[in-house]
Amino acid sequence: MKLTVLGCSGGIGSGRHTTCLMVDDDVLIDAGSGLTTLEFAQLARIDHVFLTHAHLDHVLGLPLLLDSVGDRRGTPVTVHALPAVLDTLSDHLFNWKLWPDFRTIPSSDAPWLRFAALDFGVAVTLAGRTFRPLPANHVVPACALHVSTAAGGLVFSGDTTHSLALIDALNAIPDLRHLLIETSFENALVDVAKASKHHWPESLAAELAALTVRPRVWITHLKPGNEAAIMNELHAAVPEWGVAALVQGQVIELG
Repeated sequence: MKLTVLGCSGGIGSGRHTTCLMVDDDVLIDAGSGLTTLEFAQLARIDHVFLTHAHLDHVLGLPLLLDSVGDRRGTPVTVHALPAVLDTLSDHLFNWKLWPDFRTIPSSDAPWLRFAALDFGVAVTLAGRTFRPLPANHVVPACALHVSTAAGGLVFSGDTTHSLALIDALNAIPDLRHLLIETSFENALVDVAKASKHHWPESLAAELAALTVRPRVWITHLKPGNEAAIMNELHAAVPEWGVAALVQGQVIELG
């Protein structure tokens, strides 16, 4: 399994794109502006999208994906997300006001889009790759995602702040090889981080101290212009972990 980072920034500008990760060539995790970096033929191969939550920086590419390649496909794109996230997409995105409801285009019997609810404790397996939602703690309903193969697993935190439930879930994955986890603000902006339920270096340091597993740790969702400050504070707080910033275009392979 190959995971390609299409976007991993907490914002846009100067070549930055928001969160979108591609698993092999047919599955996306989140659909931020990183999705727009794909070629047309690559867009048409996307069969499944797993969403961590419904915030715009994680879903903005989804309606454009459907509009671009829906007529080139023989099957609908399936969006997997928590029920509350799917409700938000129905009410506020695919509502015929902000965007057409592609669950009924060109017809309800042959749509370009379908929803599939994710449930905690239930995994979805696609061609030998298993996707499992894990708890997260954000200002809207959200989940992390555990992606596993026979060669091991990785976890993408999505947007989250301190979550004891997520720590427990990570510690229960003995073959966890990679942890992609957000840190959005430097320590000086702790009040903003707390209000928006994002990590800052001191909070992530506490999270890592509670882990009994030892994955490679990659930092995502760094706010534009703050990247160097955040990473410097992380390196000072957890030098033993060797954390590194996730980079657009990076490839992580499992097996």
